[in-house]
Amino acid sequence: MRERILAVIEKNSKISVKELADLLGENEAAVAAEIAEMESEHVICGYHTLINWDNTDEEKVIALIEVKVTPQREMGFDKIAERIYQYSEVKSVYLMSGGYDFTVMLEAKTMRAVAQFVSEKLSTIDSVLSTATHFVLKKYKDHGTVLCDGPQDERMMIVP
Repeated sequence: MRERILAVIEKNSKISVKELADLLGENEAAVAAEIAEMESEHVICGYHTLINWDNTDEEKVIALIEVKVTPQREMGFDKIAERIYQYSEVKSVYLMSGGYDFTVMLEAKTMRAVAQFVSEKLSTIDSVLSTATHFVLKKYKDHGTVLCDGPQDERMMIVP
């Protein structure tokens, strides 16, 4: 039942326990208990609303920052990641394989604010060797949800 609950609430966290139980053909109390257990075990870590900020008046800059580090003896990457994710601007931190060690997703009001974060906070951490910053220009799909009506062909149609 656990996997079926997770599959449904991952797509629709607003579904009521009653609706979820009906959909799965399970007892409502059993579904509620399973959700509570998964929350206490940190299988379910939170509930989020996906917002297409491009359709609002709010200005946001989203940056993906590649970070190379030197892991600390007896602490590995975890302490460095913890130091990075403590900043309020940081939305996500991932340990990566490949050419760099972390991907940091950052949200700020301006590109200048991103630059200041990188130069004044991130790059000053002792273990950080280098960074590479990329700016998100447009989101087409986020967390499995398509955010636009599909690719827009902006070429002019030529009628013979």
